[in-house]
Amino acid sequence: MERGVNPFFSRWLPSVSWLAAYQREDLRGDVSAGATTAVMLIPQGMAYAMLAGLPPVVGLYASMIPLVLYGLLGSSRQLAVGPVAMDSILVAQGVAPLAGGDPELYLALATASAAIVGALQLGMGVMRLGFLVQMLSNPVVTGFASAAALIIGFSQLSQVLGVSLPRSSNIFEIGSGALSRYGEWHWPTIGIAIGAFLLLVGLKRWRPNFPRALAVVVLGTGLVFALRLDEMGDQGVNIVGAIPAGLPEFQFPELHSIVELVPISVTIALIGFLEAISVGKALAKNHGYRLDPNRELIALGSSNLGASLFGGYPVTGGFSRSAVNDQAGARTPLAGLVTAALVACALLFLTPLFFFLPKAALAAIIMSAVFGLVDIAELRRLWNVKRLDFGLAMLTFLATLSFGIQIGIGVGVLASMSAIVWDSARPHFAVLGELPDEPGVYRNIRRYPEAITTPGLLLVRVDAPFHFANADYLRGVLHKEEAKHEEKHETPLRAVVLDLSGVNQLDSSAATALEELLEAYRARDVELILAQAKGPVRDVLEGVGLKEKLGSESMPLTLPHAIRAIA
Repeated sequence: MERGVNPFFSRWLPSVSWLAAYQREDLRGDVSAGATTAVMLIPQGMAYAMLAGLPPVVGLYASMIPLVLYGLLGSSRQLAVGPVAMDSILVAQGVAPLAGGDPELYLALATASAAIVGALQLGMGVMRLGFLVQMLSNPVVTGFASAAALIIGFSQLSQVLGVSLPRSSNIFEIGSGALSRYGEWHWPTIGIAIGAFLLLVGLKRWRPNFPRALAVVVLGTGLVFALRLDEMGDQGVNIVGAIPAGLPEFQFPELHSIVELVPISVTIALIGFLEAISVGKALAKNHGYRLDPNRELIALGSSNLGASLFGGYPVTGGFSRSAVNDQAGARTPLAGLVTAALVACALLFLTPLFFFLPKAALAAIIMSAVFGLVDIAELRRLWNVKRLDFGLAMLTFLATLSFGIQIGIGVGVLASMSAIVWDSARPHFAVLGELPDEPGVYRNIRRYPEAITTPGLLLVRVDAPFHFANADYLRGVLHKEEAKHEEKHETPLRAVVLDLSGVNQLDSSAATALEELLEAYRARDVELILAQAKGPVRDVLEGVGLKEKLGSESMPLTLPHAIRAIA
């Protein structure tokens, strides 16, 4: 916190801190980054609005006020807020069906969804519920994003081919529809889309800092205007057309169909926050500062509320724009304010220049942007690291493609939670043996085959909280390992040592199970020792009276003490 800054204002209005500490040398980087990001955001904003099925100007409306509000309230110095592909496709798939084909109603619903998303994020931030986004695990997000990228790409085929196709989240339906209308494909439109895509890919490879989207917009618009491709033959190239000039007017959103909008709005709120916090944390780490997730929720929620009040639709922090903003030299959130000012200038003075902009060029911008969402490298990593996580990613991927975005995410979240419950009910355990060259050091005999086990003595380490869901499973494990031990050593069991160093929690059901285990072992003249129990676990054992039944010698602090107690 800067000297002289009131802690209250520093907490709830982070801009007070960075403005108080602003240095003259920061200005050049912020202005340069703000201008560079604006050049990228203006065509992207229109493209993403088109992806959502909204008028292109709505993307510009969503690229102005939200940036100002985030700049005042956000704690990231490089995050670039605005329309993104993921939120756009979520709006298209979740909100558009509620409009029944009425463009005006759809715009009203999209604006209302931004208000609901903003209220949800703001409320979560105030109540410090940022941890809830952890329900969306990395495998689920990877599978969902990869499927959403395919849905987004196929959704642009109509603009790329110049034919009318059914609006659907089923890529097979869109693909078959496109093939069935092969004879109607508009080849000049296809040529523009292919040329724009190749230009985007080429510039990204050879001139990564060049404003690729702007180049595509300028060249595409110039080509259509010079050759009048929009009037070519019976069917011209589809263009953006007239864009209303001027700044958006302040108006309260009409909250239509609130109940129907809540499910998709919750999805957008969580996915949007996850996207923003992921890129925000990465940038903050690179620059040596930390983000507060709850403060980010408040900033993003306020940004979405601002979007809804000025004719926009849901926004969040974008990966590509934030990276460009960072690389262009953004030092503080002032860069976002510069971007917003330039978007406002474009709305006031430049909208006539977009009249001949071909929609195929915008489709190419969208498709090139979302290809990176199909994360083959991450899927390969999940396969190598943990097959269960790979399975969760693929389940989410297939569910999203088959049943749509909302159901796909729901399936992924439920599968992740089920996996957690499964792991919790079947925790990891290890039978321990002493290393021959390191007396007093005990390791898992599966990983250390040279470890020596003592006849008549079974050492088992539990590596999870011990509770009602896994109590019976662990009793079964002990029974199975006891049989293996006796078969291996041909010696009856005389003592069992449970290493509880990996147990952080113990509930009453597990304590009861241990008590029953103690009685069963004593009936067979087998000693039970609970070694290396942590303080909270010892407190529970004492509370249920088990510590007294065991005796102090049966709860040693180390495994060597446990072995000596038996000997």
